[in-house]
Amino acid sequence: MPGISPDVISHRVSVNPAVRPVRQKRRAYDPERYEAMKAEVDRLSSIRFIREVDYPTWLANVVMVRKPRKGWRMCVDYTNLNRACPKDSFPLPRIDQLVDATAGHALLSFMDAYSGYNQIFMHPEDQAHTSFITDRGLYCYKVMPFGLKNAGATYQRLVNHLFAPLIGNTMEVYVDDMLVKSRTADQHIPNLSAMFTILKQYKMRLNPTKCAFGVASGKFLGFMIS
Repeated sequence: MPGISPDVISHRVSVNPAVRPVRQKRRAYDPERYEAMKAEVDRLSSIRFIREVDYPTWLANVVMVRKPRKGWRMCVDYTNLNRACPKDSFPLPRIDQLVDATAGHALLSFMDAYSGYNQIFMHPEDQAHTSFITDRGLYCYKVMPFGLKNAGATYQRLVNHLFAPLIGNTMEVYVDDMLVKSRTADQHIPNLSAMFTILKQYKMRLNPTKCAFGVASGKFLGFMIS
């Protein structure tokens, strides 16, 4: 996955220099979790989302979370690192206002970014701060991982920049959830085209299994709208 150019945005970790770095002691897991961890590390390495790292100052453990249907999701316990970082106060949109803004439209399209956070690169100087420990070695993220403080603010800053001409007119965006709206049915294709032109320009990818195009109603930010 190409990802968003670092010239457009990259994620910084603003660690308070007065906070002492924490290297978590490696936890033990059962064989099933070790196998799932190994498979995920191999996958992330193959798509160049992570790299090996030496002598990290911050080090976190992996947490394996069972998925609702089948398999495991690998997360990283960034509790200590997050505590050392100040909050990015970049505002997220008000969900009630976004939902209200969809009223009175003939057609709607719902889009979800594919591994949205991972489409933003970590700043090279801050990659090592995301280091985590496994039974096979130490790794850090080259892309912005889920669970990192202020990741949502960074993503919202990105989409506000990308879709500035469309937001409030033909689009509503909340982090990686996007909606295209049209007052009349014949306007919908041009409105979608304008969005896809921006997606293509910045190489942002969507998750086709979570997209619905040209519908009269759907679920957006936990609300059914029509």
